[in-house]
Amino acid sequence: MPGDRLTLTRGEWAILVFTLAYVAGFTVSFLLRGNYEFIIYVATMALLIGLVGWNLRRAAFPEPMLAALSLWGLAHMAGGGIPVGDSVLYSLPLIPIVGTGEMTILKYDQLVHAYGFGVTAWVLWHLMAHNHPALRGSRTIYVYPALAAMGLGAVNEIIEFGAVLMVP
Repeated sequence: MPGDRLTLTRGEWAILVFTLAYVAGFTVSFLLRGNYEFIIYVATMALLIGLVGWNLRRAAFPEPMLAALSLWGLAHMAGGGIPVGDSVLYSLPLIPIVGTGEMTILKYDQLVHAYGFGVTAWVLWHLMAHNHPALRGSRTIYVYPALAAMGLGAVNEIIEFGAVLMVP
């Protein structure tokens, strides 16, 4: 309702302050180093924080879910903001299961994306369960969020590729 104020719980405040602190810190770091590709990520984070905040009560996001989303954002920002050798954390091979160079599996980037889109599937499941309780216990409530999270992961890769091409 217009004029209604959103009252945050203590846990929600903690998650919000934590999230805004790391976003601000990485924003300053990206600007100081001229890492303009990741400024696009900052704008995306601002949009997503606003979207979650706008729907916080309507969607009834539980605090652990908000914390998981915040940690995904932190891992993402750290991936582009923490230098490792001549590159950044995102390029760091964690466990060289197969491949070399850009084709290495398992890199930090891949782990963050797996975690993040796992959290996305959880959020989508929650939204379906919250808004369509009759679906609880059905295959649909598990399959649709998983497929949607994979689709969003693909869209994310396209956006990341576009950001790499747009920013020299």
